[in-house]
Amino acid sequence: MKKFNLFSLAVAGMLALCVFGCQKKDAATTATANQDEISAATKSQITSLGFSTENARKVAGGYLVEGDILLSEANLTEKAETAHLSVAETEQYRTTNLVKALPRVITISVTNLPAVYGNAVDAMITRYNNLGLRFTFQRAAAGTTGQINVIGFNEGPSGGYITLGSSGFPTASGNPYSEIKMNTNPAAYGANPNLLYLTSVLQHEVGHCIGFRHTDYSNRAYSCGGTAVNEGQSNVGAIQIPGTPSGPDAASFMLACSNGGDRTFNANDVKAINYLYK
Repeated sequence: MKKFNLFSLAVAGMLALCVFGCQKKDAATTATANQDEISAATKSQITSLGFSTENARKVAGGYLVEGDILLSEANLTEKAETAHLSVAETEQYRTTNLVKALPRVITISVTNLPAVYGNAVDAMITRYNNLGLRFTFQRAAAGTTGQINVIGFNEGPSGGYITLGSSGFPTASGNPYSEIKMNTNPAAYGANPNLLYLTSVLQHEVGHCIGFRHTDYSNRAYSCGGTAVNEGQSNVGAIQIPGTPSGPDAASFMLACSNGGDRTFNANDVKAINYLYK
């Protein structure tokens, strides 16, 4: 959220405007430096996919955009499967690719992270499984790597923001994105991470893994502050989910910026996820 994406959290003094993987509103001074690492051609590809290039940066495996979303080189050249793409308003949005071969079980593993992260994964799994969708999550067998693997990284604040976690979108073949990275730096969650907050961040990152965009795709200023940004018509990657609200949705689990606490599915989120996967 703005992840993120993954979620990113504005530095400790700005918890009320924390970003699930994105940047805090006073980060503009370093945005140019981060973007200078990315060529104009790549920025054009990112924009054509319907993603903001604001504070985008080159990372291992691709490009981190909107704070918590990892786009690989392959993502940048993928073609849309449908022409039904919308100029963003405030409804829930999905990516072109969704999880396929349903019903199915999706396994999740946790690698080299403190116990609280594993507990948060279990709580996140329960939240999704309680929805009765055409997929269910379960922990991978001990010693094995799941179809989604949760790993750690340690990165402090940079340029006025800190990344809480990151993930990506489903593959063209219909598998969920395979990795969620969670920041273990104390500036992200503190020395004693809150279970429910970790659960909420993981829930958001899994939302990306199964194909959800940020609810405030059209205007991240709504949840994050700062300047309103609407990427406009894209050629892939931002498809409106029918039946979701046309006005701001202050409690959506897929908002770009978190409130620093526990945020789970609201009624509109359930409507959106049911439309895709029930």
